[in-house]
Amino acid sequence: MAATIYFLCALVASICAALLLRAYQRQHYRLLLWSGLCFAGLTLNNILLVADKIFLPETDLTVWRTLVALMSLGVLLFGLIWDAN
Repeated sequence: MAATIYFLCALVASICAALLLRAYQRQHYRLLLWSGLCFAGLTLNNILLVADKIFLPETDLTVWRTLVALMSLGVLLFGLIWDAN
């Protein structure tokens, strides 16, 4: 059951990233770009979670997952601060 939820989380994050980046391509609002890049990073984070828990249970990828999530949220935070000015 956990594997199904991990896969669904990765799928939903990738769909969100695709929709946000596609909307940015049409409307050119920077917030859509930053949000899409954040969700792309969160998709990578979820893929690493699947690899960590399902495919490589003997390998600890917690540090890598945390770094990817931190960088993804950092991109969104940078975009929010930069576009506020």
